[in-house]
Amino acid sequence: MCGLCGEVRFDGGRPDLAAVERMTDRLAARGPDGRGLWSQGAAALGHRRLKIIDLSECGAQPMADPAGRITGVFNGCIYNYQELREELRGLGHSFFSASDTEVVLKAYQQWGTACVDRLYGMFAFVIVEQATGRTVLARDRLGVKPLYLAQAPGRLRFASSLPALLAGGGVDTSLDPVALHQYMSWQATVAPPRTVLAGVRKLPPATVRIVEPDGRHRDIRYWQPSYTRRDEYAHLGADDWRDAVLDALRTAVRRRMVADVPVGVLLSGGLDSSLIVALLADEGQRDLATFSVGFESEGGEEGDEFHYSDLVARHFGTDHHQLMVPSDRVSTALDAAIEAMSEPMTSHDVVAFHLLSEQVAKEMKVVQSGQGADEVFAGYHWYPDLAAVPRQREPEAYAETYFDRPHTDLTGILQPHVLPDHDVSGRFVREHMAHPGAETALDAALRLDTHVMLVDDPVKRVDNMTMDWGLEARVPFLDHELVELAAACPPELKLADGGKGVLKAAGREVLPAEVVDRPKGYFPVPAVKHMAGPVLERVREALSAPEARSRGVFQDAYVDRLLSAPDDHRTRRGANALWQVALLEIWLQTHGIR
Repeated sequence: MCGLCGEVRFDGGRPDLAAVERMTDRLAARGPDGRGLWSQGAAALGHRRLKIIDLSECGAQPMADPAGRITGVFNGCIYNYQELREELRGLGHSFFSASDTEVVLKAYQQWGTACVDRLYGMFAFVIVEQATGRTVLARDRLGVKPLYLAQAPGRLRFASSLPALLAGGGVDTSLDPVALHQYMSWQATVAPPRTVLAGVRKLPPATVRIVEPDGRHRDIRYWQPSYTRRDEYAHLGADDWRDAVLDALRTAVRRRMVADVPVGVLLSGGLDSSLIVALLADEGQRDLATFSVGFESEGGEEGDEFHYSDLVARHFGTDHHQLMVPSDRVSTALDAAIEAMSEPMTSHDVVAFHLLSEQVAKEMKVVQSGQGADEVFAGYHWYPDLAAVPRQREPEAYAETYFDRPHTDLTGILQPHVLPDHDVSGRFVREHMAHPGAETALDAALRLDTHVMLVDDPVKRVDNMTMDWGLEARVPFLDHELVELAAACPPELKLADGGKGVLKAAGREVLPAEVVDRPKGYFPVPAVKHMAGPVLERVREALSAPEARSRGVFQDAYVDRLLSAPDDHRTRRGANALWQVALLEIWLQTHGIR
């Protein structure tokens, strides 16, 4: 919905307003419809607005509530804001706007930091208490909306994107070796609070941070499903679970239609996005705008799934838009997509999302998207193997299945000055899986994938690529009530039918069988996956640049080996190893990091 930023001082000085203005301007793509700045005392806030709810200027930000002596900035959408507004009115609050931003401020006045428990939606917000000097930062339960932080002596800066923090200046841009280890182990995922830059952190999902005027802070983790079987569901059979999932998804999709502008759907033709279209049709949506993207074949691999997206569009009578992207357009679009990344992301469909978002943004401001279903409902092929291992072996089995490569391989890839002396990525997994809850091995894997890997790969990818064109993407499969339900669902129902069994059963109630029972697809971009000519040229250019040589992240012999056979070297999970190495370097150079 927007982009936010700001600075808070702890040393008695005034915030650097010029830096806040630069950060605000860097967020312009996320909010092309309005710009606002506010400063008082030790705090300054900046905001870029994308008008989706309350299109009037009454919804402009930063927004102050004089009665509560608080000022805030907000990014996202509160889907139950209308219900909360009526509840708050009953408690004596009055409203000057029809925006969900004002509801967040009034909710904070009424319930303090516990207000987040009542917010159904995706959000990141920062609220400054003018009387106490306290600053409160919060992020939604599944981390759909980002919030990056840069701490320096005497101050804290924050922004909706990492490039915005860089625009403010004064950021330590040295590489974080632990984050780099995770990047090379987990297909470019870096778990919060880290990023690949030592001087930038991110607020974890489902977290409220309370920052005192002297800089001390404490975090409140306000939500985490247990991933155990719950007594209230003990009586449910397979058909009951199917119906419960379908009802919860129907509610999630309905919630995400809340807007004062039209809402479309990114339709891949797979089960997940097709379910969204089907449920919206059931809700009476007519002439729903749907959008699909495809790419030219490369290396013998097909680059589109238009057969299925067209089938769904015809079946439900949508206003369908199909975008075919030639391979030469992919290479020219690479740099723009990488510039839009808050963190380096190697998944080749990032370019697809960026190109698709560019076209969709010409028609819509809001779309629903199917990300998250595979993690929430156990759709990936490795889950059955993980479910079969004893709990004590689960971390090792997860690493063997999910990691791109073991720690021992990294000793021949990374230079010693950026290589941790032990397997920090493996340790992270072991510690996460040892947390209380997670009744079975599969529960532990799904908890890790949903609350860490999903947040900082597919979810971040969709937010970055869509918001770079002022397009808001909403993800109903990450509705927190649906996630809670899925976490309690018996593992065997999720693993059934080749994965996502309970979701497929729900799909058969509303979709053509051909869509439900099709082979699993993905968002293919063959020109990147197979290092087609122009893409390879860009890779060679980046790896031979003076910045790459002086940075010295990767061992020369390893890079030379990759370049000698660009399409032959794959990680354990099938990713192109050269692209993984080159993408990091291209990202660093694109963002001016030397």
